[in-house]
Amino acid sequence: MKFSYRCSECGAGFEIAPGIMVCPECSRKQQPDRPLRGVLEVALEGEAAADFRVFDLLPVPERFFPPIPVGNTPLWRPERLRKRLGFSHLSLKDDTLNPTGSFKDRASYLVAAFARRHGLKEVVVASTGNAASSMAGVGAAAGLAVSIYIPKTAPQAKMVQSLQYGARVTLVDGSYDQAYEISLEYSRANGALNRNTAYNPLTIEGKKTVSLELFRQIPEGLDALFLPVGDGVILSGVYKGFRDLLQLGLLARLPQIYAVQAEGSDAICRANAAGEFAPPRVSQTVADSIAVDIPRGGYLALKYLRLFEGRCLTVSDDEILVAQKELASGCGLFAEPAAAAAFAGFLKEKNKLPADCRATVLVTGNGLKDIKTAMMGITLPE
Repeated sequence: MKFSYRCSECGAGFEIAPGIMVCPECSRKQQPDRPLRGVLEVALEGEAAADFRVFDLLPVPERFFPPIPVGNTPLWRPERLRKRLGFSHLSLKDDTLNPTGSFKDRASYLVAAFARRHGLKEVVVASTGNAASSMAGVGAAAGLAVSIYIPKTAPQAKMVQSLQYGARVTLVDGSYDQAYEISLEYSRANGALNRNTAYNPLTIEGKKTVSLELFRQIPEGLDALFLPVGDGVILSGVYKGFRDLLQLGLLARLPQIYAVQAEGSDAICRANAAGEFAPPRVSQTVADSIAVDIPRGGYLALKYLRLFEGRCLTVSDDEILVAQKELASGCGLFAEPAAAAAFAGFLKEKNKLPADCRATVLVTGNGLKDIKTAMMGITLPE
């Protein structure tokens, strides 16, 4: 299999190397307060057998991946929820069981492997918490120095995780978007590999692995997939995985993708409805992991939504908290608010789906990462 970078806007090709992050030509069109221009994707050439290994479809050889068990997460078939909701084929893709408790490990795993392959010693990342703790944990297994910039409002548990893993953590007195810009300045000044979502093409490529696993875990075929959306990179990664399977002739059709956003941070849904991105609004939601003012991967996410006729849903904070409690008490899976947003989207849409729909909810983060918000949905005993 041969791999290269391809610009998602102009189609220009580039060698996969540390010196290239975004398309030099398209990035010149970058406007302030708008999603990233010139986002690159990994293009593959060749054939794959039906019994392919996930590593076969990734642009870094397996020997460079650190010794930490990322991916291969279980697919739950929750009997009680199925009966209660009337969906006999409902399933839950549980990425809370990744090593740091987050779906973000999939991206960090590939970024770490890339760094090891090219002899890079430091990785820097901006995050609302999960990408930070993920890169810190995977970086610890890989022997990499990790520098992190997170808003001071990030959940404390995620900051503690990062510090326990040995990362250098800098708190930013501002938003995620401000942390993002500061981290770019740091990586340029110090020569560190930047892991920022969308900016580093491997963040998209690493996240596609969940689609490859679902393809194996649901051989009958998946009808609908609900996932939480913030900056748009999980959405693009999921689409990329299914698109690769289409290209390789292993998949006949894509499932219907439902992009679920919090009402207080819905830039991609608004752009999908309006046809373009408007000036950013300040995000206000309990789902910190999908709270972004400027969705950096927004243009590519919008492109995929239009190409494959994906659907956008928004859910309120109250709906997220109700979904979090129902998911936990209904089957024993405790999800953080951003992950519960995907389940809230399913609950909102379920009456429009046939009862035999093979629907899956992508559960992206563990509820223990944000106890403060979880306490809003319960009554503590006296």
